[in-house]
Amino acid sequence: MAYPGYSEKCRNLTTYWHVNKCVSCTFKRGNEITPNCGFDDHGGLHEPPWKKCQNDTFNDGSTAYCQPCTVCGPEELLDPCNATTDTRCSMRVTTVHPTTRKSYDGPAVGTKDSGQIVLWTVPLAVLCLLLVLMFFFWAVRRKGQRRLSYVSVGFSPLSAPASRTVEETLDPAILSAPLQTILNDLDVVEDLMILLDPETQGLKNTKHLASHCGFSSAWITYAYSMRDSKSPLKAVLEGVTSREPDWTVGDMVRMLRLMERNDAISVLARLRPGLVDA
Repeated sequence: MAYPGYSEKCRNLTTYWHVNKCVSCTFKRGNEITPNCGFDDHGGLHEPPWKKCQNDTFNDGSTAYCQPCTVCGPEELLDPCNATTDTRCSMRVTTVHPTTRKSYDGPAVGTKDSGQIVLWTVPLAVLCLLLVLMFFFWAVRRKGQRRLSYVSVGFSPLSAPASRTVEETLDPAILSAPLQTILNDLDVVEDLMILLDPETQGLKNTKHLASHCGFSSAWITYAYSMRDSKSPLKAVLEGVTSREPDWTVGDMVRMLRLMERNDAISVLARLRPGLVDA
């Protein structure tokens, strides 16, 4: 594959050659940077430094590339995604209002008609009560299922005491190990693929990880188009280890922490320190 940048001296596409050194490109809301900000090593401009975010992506100005918009259900949508702001989602809360009792203007108590009404009123009230209880339990169960849908079955979230960061809960030998260590452990890679590759509502996934690691939205789209033959997560890990050989497992942990994916961090905790340098 041909090198996509314009600079031979700055292999990091988010930088360009200026005054005998590579300097970072300026980020812009609603846009992502072009390779090497469009400049070659002689100051020639091949294309504008920025290009607008594609549909369903955004950039609030904090990253070099546009990130995929968060997907939420239609009942949970507060604000749609735009070029500068991510989608805002909220769990829908159903409020049950008590029914209002109405007065009865029928025959007086003691008549034949009133006796029939009493006979029908009691079972009807019981039936209504049962229906209300059934609806209540259904609503509670549905709410519980929604909560469970945000936790991958089989993976326990990694929690840390209030006085400690998530990184501090992991073995220092794991945190300082080269990123290649993850690729060397097939079981860990497979579990991370199960957690991060799917596009689950309300959860950050491999697309967001790739964006944090500096991959363009076009690269991310291509990686997902090839997911039938290769995991996007594995492609990201291989790309990062190739571009940034000094990266460690700790760097990946910090990325996952930004994505609030402690479940994935708990998988990394299974790396055995004794085999890290193997």
